[in-house]
Parts: sequence; C-alpha cells; structure tokens
Amino acid sequence: MNTVGGRKRRTSVLLLSAALLFVLFFVSLTFGRYSVPLSGVAKILWHRLWTLTGLDRVLPMTVSWTEAMEKTVISIRLPRILTACLVGCSLSAAGAVFQGVFRNPMASPDILGASSGAAFGAALAILLGVSTQFITIFAFISSILTVALVFLIAQRAPGQRTVNLILAGIMVGSLFSAGTSYLKLVADPGNQLPAITYWLMGSLSGVRLSSILPVAIPMAAGIVPLLLLRWRLNLLSLGESEARALGVNTDLLRAVLILCATLITAASISVSGVIGWVGLVIPHLCRKLIGSDNRGLLPCSMLVGASFLLLVDDVSRNLLATEIPIGILTAVIGAPFFIWLLLRKEKTL
Repeated sequence: MNTVGGRKRRTSVLLLSAALLFVLFFVSLTFGRYSVPLSGVAKILWHRLWTLTGLDRVLPMTVSWTEAMEKTVISIRLPRILTACLVGCSLSAAGAVFQGVFRNPMASPDILGASSGAAFGAALAILLGVSTQFITIFAFISSILTVALVFLIAQRAPGQRTVNLILAGIMVGSLFSAGTSYLKLVADPGNQLPAITYWLMGSLSGVRLSSILPVAIPMAAGIVPLLLLRWRLNLLSLGESEARALGVNTDLLRAVLILCATLITAASISVSGVIGWVGLVIPHLCRKLIGSDNRGLLPCSMLVGASFLLLVDDVSRNLLATEIPIGILTAVIGAPFFIWLLLRKEKTL
C-alpha cells in the first residue's frame, strides 16, 4: 500500500467510508416509531445550531415542525446515534490495535478481560440498586481495574510478557465472569436479574445527551494517541528484534497502545453493555478493503465500525415491535461473516 496506486486506493476507501457514515447518520435520525422526514431533521438540527450560536435573537427562524418531532430527534435519537458511532468507532479501533500489538488475528477488545470486568461492575451496581449513571461508572471503573490486575499478573509472571498478558486476561476474565454469574444467582429474579441480563446483551436504549460527554472524554483520550502512533504500530508487526533495531522502545510503545485501546474499550462497554464481534470482524473487513498498513487500517476501522454499529442499532430498534439487544444482532451478523472469511481460499486472516 506504499505505492501511488495504493495511496489513492486508501484515500478513496477512507472518503467513501466517511461519506457512508455521514449519510447513515442523518438517515438514522428519520427512522423510528415516530416518523420524521429528512427535511424536518435538517431543519431541526439547523435550528438548534442557530439557537446555540445566539443568531436566533438577530434573525429568528420560522418553526415548521412540531415540538414532538424536535424532542424525538434531539432528546431520543441524536444521543443514541452519537453513542452508536462512538462505540462502534472505539471497539473497531481497539480490535485493530490489539490484533496488531499481539500479532494475533483472533485478538479482540475484550482479550484482556475488559468486558468481563465491566459486566461484573454493572451487575454489582444493579444489585446495589444505584442509578443508571452510576451503573456506567461502576462498569468503567471495574473494567479498568480488571485490566490493571491483568497487567500486574503479567509483569510478575516469568516468560514472554505478551503471552503472559493474554493468559492473564483469559484467567482474570474467567474469574470475573464467575463473579457475574454469582451476582445473577443472588439477584432478585423479578427485577434485578432481568436488568442484569439485558445489560449483558448490549443496548443503547437508555442513552441521553448528558451521558455522552463522560464517555466521550476517555474515548478521545484513547483514540487521539492511537491515531498519532498508528504508523509505529506497523513496526511491531516486524517482530521484537527488528523493531528494536529501528530504534523503537517496543515495551513502552506496546504499553501505551494497550493502555489507550483498553481505555476506549472500557468507556464503550460501560455505556453500551457487552457488544461482541465488532472489534474482531471489522478490522478484518477493512484489511480486505484497504490492506494491512495501520496508517489506513486504523481510521478505516473506525469509520466502518461506526457505520456498522449505527446500522445494527437502526435494525435493533425498528425491526420488531420490541427492541432487540445489539449484542444479539452483532453475533448473528458477525459470526457468519467471520466463518466466510475463514473459508475463503485467500489468506485473509
């Protein structure tokens, strides 16, 4: 992908991915039980922007939509759509980074136990009867502490650190999964148990504008360094000795990449629940589209991941009379697609 043709293809794919996300974003605002035309969505968003800038005091706009339409778009659909984009972007980026760092095509955002830790924290918060906002906080803190424990075990264990991280992630993740199972066992079957089960299946139904900023900050804090270091991620694929020969501090680089990927994974899971397959499948799809160069792969994974989860969320809230948890749909779509990748003759993985 270093040739002129490769760079043109990379640029074209990124532009098309960004255009697809832009179109899906606005079209998604029209979908739902209460229909809002695309022209109405555009006017509502423009009016809200016009009001925030204070220009409505100088040049008031004519309101041609109902209050119910504005509330539906601004208070219900916009927060959910923004969150779907952020979560899809973050999980896909984390998956691409973990696959590059560990040089393992089966690596996913929960490889270090982040999902299991978040699930335990959320289940504990539901069991304690705290508010939805504190459930998110409990899940985020528990996820971070779980990965910190994995790092501590991997550092003290003898042998190769990368392998130790994976093994420690599997063991600690299993431990927290057992803890979550116990919390489900002692939970009230009439109220708490359904809430825990539904959270574990993944959903964006309870997202509001006020809950986006607390998760957007850690996501941005993780994504920006990953984008700045994406070309160095290519050096890790050369191997430990080759990367060191090029003057790269592989231990420090690996630690920074894992820390940032973990941060955005924890933030994503804390607000959306456990959503699988996005961080595993999307990077492989983008490798087919754009190649393995992380300078293009990482931004492509972010854009396609955001579009994918946004599309899945549209299906989730519109396909049936009752909302389908996102985790179910991503598994239904992701598993057959990954099987298709495995069965292809080309070495896609």
